[in-house]
Amino acid sequence: MKIAIAGASGRAGACITAELARRGHSVTGIARNPDKIDKLANVRAVAGDANDRAALAKLWAGHDAAVSSIHFVGSDIETLIGAARDSGVPRYLVVGGAGSLEVAPGVRLVTVPDFPAAYKAEAEKGGAFLDRLRQERELNWTFLSPSALFDSGSRTGKFRLGTDQLLVDSAGKSWISFEDFAVAMADEIERPAHIRARFTVGY
Repeated sequence: MKIAIAGASGRAGACITAELARRGHSVTGIARNPDKIDKLANVRAVAGDANDRAALAKLWAGHDAAVSSIHFVGSDIETLIGAARDSGVPRYLVVGGAGSLEVAPGVRLVTVPDFPAAYKAEAEKGGAFLDRLRQERELNWTFLSPSALFDSGSRTGKFRLGTDQLLVDSAGKSWISFEDFAVAMADEIERPAHIRARFTVGY
């Protein structure tokens, strides 16, 4: 498949790029500074600005899927969704956040009293992005939320999937590595199971 990734130089984007490339897909990695994209077989690095709707749509066009791995703060919801729509890609997948996951019926993680203040703005805008996607009538979208702790680790290929509830392991920890998140994203691209839906991944 031909897959374009906006934000391919970021931590999550880089892992998704590498995972797709190792599976033999043709990947177009997009970043403001393409020199920061890892040089890998099957990966073509190009310069692109996620805040330029027309330019991004042009870069995404002609691919089987487009992935948005962009920080929500510092980007514009309508610009990204509009670019995906304008590009005509069959699938649009978003690297989401954990803040919009529920810790109790109707209670999002971002609203709990001890949610870290440093991540609150990003989490709130991520939730707004998901809410906007759920109103979208044209795009074939998928939103993948990581668990609460999202950091570098190892690629195990062993994890659980969920829908809108925060996943917690037997020790009460909610976490996933960038590497295994990338596996879940690549699996979804290859074998669509969450069309016009959000899902989550965790240990």
